[in-house]
Amino acid sequence: MKDLVFEIRNLCKKSHEGSFETQRKRMAVLTLATKQLTGELGYQHMNVRSLKPKHVDALVKLWQSQNLSTTTIKVRMSQLRWWAEKIHKKNVIARKNDHYGVKHRVYVNQGSKALVLTDEQINTIDDEYVRASVMMARAFGLRKEEAIKVIPSIANESDRLYLRPSWCKGGRERLIPIRNEQQREALENALIVAGNGSLIPPNLRYIQQRRHYEKVTLNLGMKRLHGLRHHYAQTRYRELTGWDCPHLGGPKKQELNDAEREIDLRARETLTSELGHNRIAVLVNYLG
Repeated sequence: MKDLVFEIRNLCKKSHEGSFETQRKRMAVLTLATKQLTGELGYQHMNVRSLKPKHVDALVKLWQSQNLSTTTIKVRMSQLRWWAEKIHKKNVIARKNDHYGVKHRVYVNQGSKALVLTDEQINTIDDEYVRASVMMARAFGLRKEEAIKVIPSIANESDRLYLRPSWCKGGRERLIPIRNEQQREALENALIVAGNGSLIPPNLRYIQQRRHYEKVTLNLGMKRLHGLRHHYAQTRYRELTGWDCPHLGGPKKQELNDAEREIDLRARETLTSELGHNRIAVLVNYLG
């Protein structure tokens, strides 16, 4: 057991795909999977290159018996596919999760989760690094990790913001257009605070700054800051289509004519890219 766990962890350490958080989660999932294979499932004498279809089948059945959510199982399947690809055995795992009886993820419309923060509220943040990160999150719809790791001097491309793969979830680099004064002010402030570095103070590591960010914002009553992304998406949708999204009382898909549906689709595709997702279906959470 120890040999396989050691080998899978070593395989993960050699890869630098995705952000640090993505790499950490990948190692955690695959370490758990290898322990389950050689422990609960009883597969002995395995090494990192001996992954077979029967091992995948056994893991999925185990996870399903544990009543794990569809989302959790799909995340674990994606990490198993990463493992299989790294050892040049992609075919040991079926291309679609349906093969294993894993249900499709359903994105439930639960109403708007948008959060609006005024300049006055943001200015109550004394820490200049945290304040700069919150401003960037509000202006560009960034995730917490992105708003902390961003290096403004590199991200600044005059008329757009460039996000490196190592800053982003899933290692998906992206470009966000700079369209308004709020974005320019946020970026200019971030450049002043960070200089040539990131929005992590020089004396801290990412995880330390993340915890500090969470503590400072929670102490000021700023909860669910992920809602800033929702507000960005809803504002941008209105800009792209000319009407409000369903979460804000705008027309639902069945109420749109053919031309409007095409505009709606193009807007959702644009937002999928700007928010750093790889599935347009996710946008129902932001827009309805």
